Amino acid sequence: MDYGKFKYESAVKARESRKNQTQTVVKEIKLRPKIDPHDYGTKKGHVERFLKAGDKVKVTIMFRGREQSRPELGFRLLQRLAGDVEELGFVESQPKQDGRNMIMVIGPHRKKSEAKAHSAHAAQPHSRSVPSPRVAAAAPPEAPEPAENQPDADGAAVPGPA
Repeated sequence: MDYGKFKYESAVKARESRKNQTQTVVKEIKLRPKIDPHDYGTKKGHVERFLKAGDKVKVTIMFRGREQSRPELGFRLLQRLAGDVEELGFVESQPKQDGRNMIMVIGPHRKKSEAKAHSAHAAQPHSRSVPSPRVAAAAPPEAPEPAENQPDADGAAVPGPA
């Protein structure tokens, strides 16, 4: 076997193995302990989108001033978020205090490659049979048979078309 052929085959193998790999991406969401319900819903939506895409999410709660004396508020918020997205992901690392921040990592149930395959399958158009408007226009609509004597508004019989 010559050296050129060996180099070519090893390059092809390396390319194939890279094609099947996926990079693990960690997305980060930052929250504060006193978050408005609407803002919480928006951040939760971002976390859900990241988990559906197959990415890990690092949730950081930033404490400022007097909030640092109440870390249980941040812990409860992280537990609530983990409960809200439990069908999409699982808690990879429990909440832990790190200076002024509390950090938790949520991992997706599906791997990134599975999420890509699922989203590509969902993006394909579904084949449905929709009746063509041309076929319906080609057939004349059936008109009801005209009555010989149709009653008028005042009840008098009016002769029909002759």
